[in-house]
Amino acid sequence: MANPVTTAPTKSPEPVKPTGDAINVHKVRWTKATPVSKNKKVKLTWWSGVAPCTVLDRVKVKETAKRVTITLYEGTGPKAANVACIMIAVEKTTTVKLKKALGTRKIVDGAKP
Repeated sequence: MANPVTTAPTKSPEPVKPTGDAINVHKVRWTKATPVSKNKKVKLTWWSGVAPCTVLDRVKVKETAKRVTITLYEGTGPKAANVACIMIAVEKTTTVKLKKALGTRKIVDGAKP
């Protein structure tokens, strides 16, 4: 029998959209950035908590000639006030639109120091 602690989940990442109304908002690191839609969008994947305890508040995209810096911001949803929050990791994904195709630019995590 497989050890449940070391077995990777087989469930695909949960797609989420920014809510814009979270409290205690902070930056979170993403684990993967994949160019999609002819390099005009970037699909981000990261580990998070369950909603409404942990929600994606917003995504900031800063584009320059050499790089695209993408920063995820998470916080607690306003409906989490009287909810018991379980401590479990959930893989989430969201897709952001770029102003122009990625090309040779590097994708950078804005939450990394």
